Amino acid sequence: MSGGVEWALHCCVVLTAAEGPAPAARLAELHDVSPSYLAKQLQALSRAGLVQSVQGKAGGYVLTRSPALITVLDVVEAVDGPGPAFVCTEIRQRGPMATPPEACAAPCAITRAMGRAETAWREALRSITVADLATDVTSDYGPGALGRISTWLPTAGTKTPPPGTGGAPAAEAPRRPDPQA
Repeated sequence: MSGGVEWALHCCVVLTAAEGPAPAARLAELHDVSPSYLAKQLQALSRAGLVQSVQGKAGGYVLTRSPALITVLDVVEAVDGPGPAFVCTEIRQRGPMATPPEACAAPCAITRAMGRAETAWREALRSITVADLATDVTSDYGPGALGRISTWLPTAGTKTPPPGTGGAPAAEAPRRPDPQA
């Protein structure tokens, strides 16, 4: 799974709290990630219909539907594609002890195990929504965490940590409990 999936999921969670379109540049600044690479992830989310780009001075990205209707699997597939995580290359048919192709009509034990794991993984990701993640963020970091980010997003400035983070980079700030939250 690519790092873009993590970035896209974090952005989707942030968008649950945004009061308007969140500019891509502010999302990149918030997470201290490459704006050009994040833009690619946001474009992938947009092509999949999970976010919409709003043009104009106050433009940015918004979720296209309720976060309860966007699954983690939706985001994974938007960014990395729907293909399987494991692809068998039939190495059992190589080398000095190669198995003849006619003996490889059925998937091997490794392919079967990886297929079962893939099915379970996809079912697990399908069962978790962006709303669930936002709820977990609130549970983990306090009820004010997403609100502080929402307040910070539309403000001008560069490299400014969200209020209440003690000056730590935005991506790391929620790790510390905020007694004011």
